[in-house]
Amino acid sequence: MIPQQLAIVDLETTGTNPRHDRITEIGVCEMRDGAPGEEWSTLVNPGRRLSPFIERLTGIRNEMLVEAPRFADVAEALRNRLTGKVLVAHNARFDYGFLQSEFQRLGLPFDCQVLCTVKLSRRLFSQHRRHNLDTLIERYGLAVSDRHRALGDARAVREFLVRLQSEVSADALQQAVLVQLRQPSMPPHLAKTALEELPNGPGVYLFHGENDTLLYIGKSIAVRTRVRSHFADAGKNTKGMKLYRQVRRIDVIETAGELGALLLEARLVKQKAPIHNRRLRRCRDLFSIRLNVHAGDHPRPEIAALKNLSGDDLEHLFGLYRSRREAEKSLREIITAQGLCSRVLGLEQGRGACFGYQIKQCRGACLGLEPVPLHNARLLNALAAVKVRSWPFRAAVGIRETSPVNGRIDIHVFDRWCHLGTAHDEDGLQEIIDSPQPLPFDLDCYRILTRYLDRPGNRSDRINLPRPRPAC
Repeated sequence: MIPQQLAIVDLETTGTNPRHDRITEIGVCEMRDGAPGEEWSTLVNPGRRLSPFIERLTGIRNEMLVEAPRFADVAEALRNRLTGKVLVAHNARFDYGFLQSEFQRLGLPFDCQVLCTVKLSRRLFSQHRRHNLDTLIERYGLAVSDRHRALGDARAVREFLVRLQSEVSADALQQAVLVQLRQPSMPPHLAKTALEELPNGPGVYLFHGENDTLLYIGKSIAVRTRVRSHFADAGKNTKGMKLYRQVRRIDVIETAGELGALLLEARLVKQKAPIHNRRLRRCRDLFSIRLNVHAGDHPRPEIAALKNLSGDDLEHLFGLYRSRREAEKSLREIITAQGLCSRVLGLEQGRGACFGYQIKQCRGACLGLEPVPLHNARLLNALAAVKVRSWPFRAAVGIRETSPVNGRIDIHVFDRWCHLGTAHDEDGLQEIIDSPQPLPFDLDCYRILTRYLDRPGNRSDRINLPRPRPAC
C-alpha cells in the first residue's frame, strides 16, 4: 500500500554536491490516496552560472535563471507543500540532501519521511540490473513530456508509482514501502522524546552508557537525522546492535558548521577514547617516505619514523602514515605501478636483473635498459602525487564558519596545519593569537584542513592573522 499523502519531488541543480552546489529548478507532484493531485514547479536562481554541460543536459540556460526567485523566496511555499507528506524521489538521497542543505542555510527546520523509488524498484524487481529513471521509462513505457526538467521527471516517477499499484500485489508493495518508512525503534533505556529533543544542525554527538561510560562519538551536519539513522540501522551489524542496547544518554555539542564538527570529533575521540571509536584514535608516531639524497647518484626512498612532528617538519616528506607497514605498502604500490627498479632504489641487493624485471614489473634500469636519469625522474613524478603539502599561507589563518540555523560564529585558528583553537568572537580570537596552546602536528587535522581548502570557494572564509608566538 502506498502512503495516502505523497509529494513526489525532482530537482535540477548546478552539480552533485549539496554542500557547494545549488538548486536551479523544483518540481512537485502530489498523490492523494493513490491518485494524482496538484502540481507545482519553479525555476530557482542559484546565484552562479551553470556549466555548459548542465545547460545541455537540462535545457535550462543561464539567462532563464536571471529573473527566477532565490530559494529563500520559495522556501516557505515549498515547505508547506511537503509538510505532513512522505517525500518521494528517484534516488531520494540526492534530492533530500539538497533540500536539507538549502533549508539549513536559511535556518529553517526540515525533516520528513522519505521514499526512494530506486530502492523500491530494486526490492520489487531484483531480477533487473538497472533501475535508473531512463531504464524505468523505457521498461514500462512511461509518458515523459520533458526529460531532465524537474516537473517532467516528477511526473514520470508519479506514473511509475501508479503503474506499481496495478502490477505488484498489495502485500508486496506494502512490505517494500514499510521497509523504507520504518521508524527507528528507540533504545530501551532512552526516553521516547530523546530524538526530537536533539538539534538538527551541525555538531558532535556523544553516546553514553551505564555509569556514564562514553560509548561513541560521532559528527554530522544534521545531528538528529544522523542519530536517527544509527537506531534505524542498528540491526544491520553486531556493533550497531550492541551500541543500541547500551546507550542511556545522548549529549550534543553544536558547532557552526561541518569543519568545526570534524575538528571537534577528532579532538574528543583522542582525548576521551570512546569504546566504539577506533578511527581517529591517538597515534603517537607517524611514518613517511623520505628521499635519501646522499646515497650515491640516485635518490633512494626510505621509510622514516616521525616523532614529535611539528608543522615545520613537513618539507620533503611524501605521504603520512599511521604505521611503518602502511608506509611500506604505499611505496611498494608506487614502485609496481610505475615499473621502477627496486635494486636501483636500494631496496634490493645483488647484481644483474632485479626480481621485478624477471616478472616484467621493472623497465630494466638495473640492466641499463632504461637511463637512470629517466628512472629517477619517473620516481620523483610518482612521489609528487603524495607529497606532504607545505603550509600555503604566510602566517596563521582563521577560518570563519557561520551557522545557518542559529547564527553562531566559529573562527578556527590554524598555523602550519596545527589547530590552535576555536574562537567565537574578536576577544576570543585575540586571546588565541596572544597565547596559543602549543599543539603537536595532528594527521587528522592535516587531512581535514587540506580537504576543506580543496573545496571551491572555501578560502573566501579565511582571515589572515599574525603568526602566534609561541606557535606549534
